[in-house]
Amino acid sequence: MTHAVKKAELHCHIEGAASAALVLAQAEKYNSDISGFISEQQYVWSSFTEFLAAYDGAAALFRSAEDYALLARTYLQSIAAENAIYAEIFVSPDHAAAAGLSSEAYFEGLAEGIAQAKASSGIECRMIIVGIRHLGPEKVEAAARLASTRPHPLITGFGMAGEERFGKVADFARAFDIARDAGLGITIHAGELAGPESVRDALDHVRPARIGHGVRASEDGALTRRIAEAGVVLEVCPGSNLALGLYPDIGKHPFDQLRRAGVKVTLSSDDPPHFRSSVGREYQMAADAWGYDTADLTSITRTAIKAAFVDEQTRSNLLGQLD
Repeated sequence: MTHAVKKAELHCHIEGAASAALVLAQAEKYNSDISGFISEQQYVWSSFTEFLAAYDGAAALFRSAEDYALLARTYLQSIAAENAIYAEIFVSPDHAAAAGLSSEAYFEGLAEGIAQAKASSGIECRMIIVGIRHLGPEKVEAAARLASTRPHPLITGFGMAGEERFGKVADFARAFDIARDAGLGITIHAGELAGPESVRDALDHVRPARIGHGVRASEDGALTRRIAEAGVVLEVCPGSNLALGLYPDIGKHPFDQLRRAGVKVTLSSDDPPHFRSSVGREYQMAADAWGYDTADLTSITRTAIKAAFVDEQTRSNLLGQLD
């Protein structure tokens, strides 16, 4: 069992972390029909397009600061119970706006939930604003401009999520320049549904400190070496990759291959209830598949904390918990 290992997660979408039970409660609160994407207390979808529809359907049921405080608190408490000491959550002002919520109320609600979880469990959390790729470059730039104003002290990074096969990375480069100039940490989804060229384009046009997923880089030896030499950190989510059919089983997943090649890799759950996972399950799968012991798994947590978009005092405190 890996429960005793202290864990850290860098890649989780907060709307995608809403459990089916919580969404059912929200649907009852707002008298909404969710039969199209939840059945028997589980999310139901069969393609990435249907997954996005389920994600958006669940997100639409969080409509107030109080709703988001509840979501953040319940999620963070659930992973703290798995011995997670740090988490970063992707937050989407576009999803808040679609639900009729201002960005100010959205961030304040999330921050309240983060504070409540920290008070009850000690877990640290930061927020990364993401633009949604398939909404187009203008929307992503607007999200970057919002992020660049530092609308809340817990917002420390900027990234891009959504349909990876939409448009070209170069179309979104300006958004990342805006965020980088504001001193925000930079991450981008690449190399999951799209191949190694997606990762290469991200490196060329965005110059990220981290890449969300990035596992398809394993198909290109030169690219793998480039990532390792540059020290770019991959936010790897094996459970997500398996659920979306990238690999037939965990034994075929390239996490260990990348790690052995010198790439800095971390473990995260992405959209955990959709993929029937959690950060605890991700660590357990890695231990079962590759025989990782406590030292191996703790080194993965250490990599995540060193790569976290967080102030140096907090980083030092977190690393101290691993020693």
